[in-house]
Amino acid sequence: MAYEKPITIREAISSIQNQEYILPAIQREFVWNTKQIELLFDSILRDYPISTFLFWKVKAENVEKFKFYRFLPYYHQRDKRHNELAELSGEKDRFAILDGQQRLTSLYLGLKGSYAYKLSKYGWKNNDAFPKRQLYVNLLSHSEDIDSIYDFKFLSDDEYSKAKEFHSEKYHWFKVGQILDFTDFPDIFKYIADHSLMDTSKFSAEQAKFASDTLSKLFQYFNKNEIINFYLEKSDELDKVLHIFIRVNSGGTQLSYSDLLLSIATAQWKDKDAREIIHRFVDQINAIDPGFNINKDLVLKSCLVLTDIKDIKFKVDNFSSENMTLIESEWDNIAKALNLSIQLIASFGFNDKTLTAYNAIIPIAYFIKKNNLGDEILHSSNHVENRKLIKEWLIRALLKRVFGGTPDNLYPVYRNIISENLGKFPLQILIDKYKGTNKSLSFDEETIEHLLNTQYGSAFAYMVLNLVYPLNHNYKFHQDHIHPKKYFNHRDLIKFGIEDENLRNQYLSSFNSISNLQLIQETENLEKNATPFVDWLNKNYKDEDLLNYKNLHFIPNDNDLSIINYLNFFTSRREILKNKLMQLLKVDSKLPVIEEAELIEEELS
Repeated sequence: MAYEKPITIREAISSIQNQEYILPAIQREFVWNTKQIELLFDSILRDYPISTFLFWKVKAENVEKFKFYRFLPYYHQRDKRHNELAELSGEKDRFAILDGQQRLTSLYLGLKGSYAYKLSKYGWKNNDAFPKRQLYVNLLSHSEDIDSIYDFKFLSDDEYSKAKEFHSEKYHWFKVGQILDFTDFPDIFKYIADHSLMDTSKFSAEQAKFASDTLSKLFQYFNKNEIINFYLEKSDELDKVLHIFIRVNSGGTQLSYSDLLLSIATAQWKDKDAREIIHRFVDQINAIDPGFNINKDLVLKSCLVLTDIKDIKFKVDNFSSENMTLIESEWDNIAKALNLSIQLIASFGFNDKTLTAYNAIIPIAYFIKKNNLGDEILHSSNHVENRKLIKEWLIRALLKRVFGGTPDNLYPVYRNIISENLGKFPLQILIDKYKGTNKSLSFDEETIEHLLNTQYGSAFAYMVLNLVYPLNHNYKFHQDHIHPKKYFNHRDLIKFGIEDENLRNQYLSSFNSISNLQLIQETENLEKNATPFVDWLNKNYKDEDLLNYKNLHFIPNDNDLSIINYLNFFTSRREILKNKLMQLLKVDSKLPVIEEAELIEEELS
């Protein structure tokens, strides 16, 4: 390979629009954020090198032999992250981008497209959370960012209008893509005149000069200067192109092994489009109520584990043609098992915040696939015991963090144990197998003491409560303060008659922990709101119903439940919960494992 004659950015954009430049199926997806794009444009105006590109010339007669994708015309964090398949005729040669996709896509979005990312104050389902933003540059002053000279910003229409209305003396935002409409330098002078940027009654001489210089540089660097330097690979051999792709993508936003696996699967699957299928599947399972955040890494790791491939590490040698063929043939069963696993975990009340180790899904999926289970695992009375065992195993595994880090050594052992014990989820065998190791599923009294210090809102608090409650998972449950947190401040506690400051500090240091928390139905929690607990309880429950409520929520019967007696309530309920956890987790107090308790304490802190 040798350098080809360089081209202008304008020429590159035109080639992208005409689908002369395309993306091979082995390419990863676009991952740059707006800050990276803005810095790229700043680098170009500062005459910094933007590195070379690597193109692959695909002859017209070979275009239909491979899968190619179009560049993103716009980016939307929720609705438009995946590239569309390019529908190409074999009438002309094309150029597939092997190195430089992130930069070229960034140029395309900045000059011709838009970028919509989520605002933090909105939910994912709210369309207003994703305002469309286009790239602008301020013509009146330098950037205030220490990393930049030129003030490039992706602005929504609302942000642009407000700046124009209230800050016109400091900002004149020029839509960067307009520069491609300029044919020569007189267009720059006309723009400056039309927008009165030389008017000294409005702007200083320094601002006028900066505006003229910035527009001139934009025109020169994007329309005239040939700054896209590239190598051209002309081979028709996919294997050679694949190895070149792997080699050149070892830097920058690094190609992960899961990206590589997806790339190779896409290139080697014969009957299915791996990229499209796996991306669609990830979107589908993340939409399972109440919502998850699974990525393709977990799906691809599951492919290796669930097909019983011996070595399940993400390394190139494991991505052989033989393994890819096996995964393709097993894909439908893999997808079914993963989907059922997520539904099952959702039925336990877990969501993206409380499922603290997504890798824990994989053994559950392996159990479902190995036993050839379908929807019956979710609902059938024949699988009540399996659901109970899986839930307890999941909570144990998450509380003990056995799937933290890289759990590749766990999967083969789990596979063997599940395969040798078909029909029933082998919880006790797994507990016995890892007892005394750093992957132990066992608990001791010291660890339980630390778990009882878990604070409101944490995933660990939800897991502990989920373990002790016999929940009906047809409903949504909330973590709720039994004695409302509203009253846990010095002023209100004094009103309740707690005048001793030391006592008040004990109230304030304990009200957020497990012993003052319960799981109640979403509607009941909203009704309870911040009503004093004893008042709410007496209003809503009488006689036998009151006794049942207390038993369900481990409320001590010998406490009047007024806030004045809160500390007695707290101590009594803590002891009740401790005994329940000791019973559920089959704690053998003769075998303390202090190191495990210290690990849990570190996690909780």
